[in-house]
Amino acid sequence: MLQEIAEPAWIAAFEAVLRRCALVPGDTVAVLCESQSRPVLPELARQALARIGCTPFTLTLPSVFEAAQPVARSTGASAVLRHIGPVVAALSSSTLVVDCTVEGLMHAPELGAILKGGARVLYVSNEHPEALARLVPDATLEPRVKEHIKRLRAAARAHVTSAAGTDLTVSLAGATCGGNWGYTVRPGTMTHWPGGLVLAFPAAGSVNGTLVLAAGDVNLTFKRYLEQPVRLLIENDYVTKIEGAGVDAELMRSHLAAWGAREAYAVSHVGWGLNPGARWDSMALYDKRDFNGTELRAFEGNFLYSTGANEVAGRHTPGHFDLPLRNCTVQLDGVTVVDQGRVVA
Repeated sequence: MLQEIAEPAWIAAFEAVLRRCALVPGDTVAVLCESQSRPVLPELARQALARIGCTPFTLTLPSVFEAAQPVARSTGASAVLRHIGPVVAALSSSTLVVDCTVEGLMHAPELGAILKGGARVLYVSNEHPEALARLVPDATLEPRVKEHIKRLRAAARAHVTSAAGTDLTVSLAGATCGGNWGYTVRPGTMTHWPGGLVLAFPAAGSVNGTLVLAAGDVNLTFKRYLEQPVRLLIENDYVTKIEGAGVDAELMRSHLAAWGAREAYAVSHVGWGLNPGARWDSMALYDKRDFNGTELRAFEGNFLYSTGANEVAGRHTPGHFDLPLRNCTVQLDGVTVVDQGRVVA
């Protein structure tokens, strides 16, 4: 797809997702943008909201650029709100916020105040709308994700292994666990589209072992499939050694070191994908600027390991890696939930 215009099929996809957010005629909906937002996304949102009969308004803020720090991508922590009180108040008093910022508000410091006001937030991932239209959630995804959230919350320990050499243990004591399926109906909650994954943010000192990224696994910060293995030694949450030959390992070592902060090496969250419609190979078919990678976080059976900010553990850093791994086995208290990359029913 070459042109980003308001195709009827894309408007219909936005309408389908927004209707799943339980909007009704007359609801006030904020469409949040920044100067670097993909223009077609708020346009599609506004046209879909008009079909539903909502009362939308658009807030567009200047994008923030930090020349003094390394390039940050896929952080989930948009800085555009800058604690501007009237903006936060307008968002928090809305029925729904359609978040079209580049990075999204998932880890933004203002999110708590917005949700506390009763608004719910739908982050529309910064993807080409063709990808969003392929991944409109259906009625089967929500119960599936909820079932795996229950499993995750009930467990004391996760153990992740792979034929490539991964052998990782995660204590779930004190972890915050959740997930999303691409829409939300409850005030004070947030989701993102595409959806279809479960996550745990472990407490401090909970993750130990070895994580081996094999060829074909993904570094979403770089939007790159790995071509050579990279072995990470993880001790009490922190990557203490990055082993591997070639550019994949060199890039990881360079980018982590560039932040000059120990927290960049620490675990952010762990989880696995549950969306059968998401595809591992889709990244090869899009230019980097047309692809944010949420699909690869959600494809069925991947084990997702992320480094960077973790509010549960009291760690904050803009440095962030999202690393979806294939062919892993995930066990919760000895019970297999993902078997060599296949979700166990």
